Amino acid sequence: MNILYFHRLDSSLGSEKRAILEKYGKVFSPAIDYRVEFNSIEMLVEQFKNQKIDVVIGSNMGGFVGYYVADAYQKPALLFNPSLTKRSVRQKIPIYKAPPLGFKQLVLGIRSDRIDPRGTLEFLSKNLQVYTNYRIHIRQNLGHEIPIDVFKEEVVEFFKFL
Repeated sequence: MNILYFHRLDSSLGSEKRAILEKYGKVFSPAIDYRVEFNSIEMLVEQFKNQKIDVVIGSNMGGFVGYYVADAYQKPALLFNPSLTKRSVRQKIPIYKAPPLGFKQLVLGIRSDRIDPRGTLEFLSKNLQVYTNYRIHIRQNLGHEIPIDVFKEEVVEFFKFL
């Protein structure tokens, strides 16, 4: 299985989280400078089009990118606190002709000081696709950071559901 992971703004995939993901397959986690690369979504879709990606995972800004990359590839996605409504950096959002197919599991932290889960839920209510199955986990004690135990729990559940 090929897993495409997108990190949050000004970050990278840590070794503990990488080790969890590697139990499920080969992990691709490109370094992305979201501040410089305005067209990161289309760039990444093109970059990995020959890798036969099976799932997309992202956190925060990477969750935003992962949402649209999963649509482009029509693959399942696990998205932690995705920045779907507000971002501190400008990004082009592509429009894909084919309807998005698949499954998206979103993990939203009520205590996030940067990403308002209500905004994410409102975005989803306006952009729900009839071809996509959503699971939304609202975590009462989760903030912006995704602790390793929460990451592992959500990854395990995501792969069980697939």
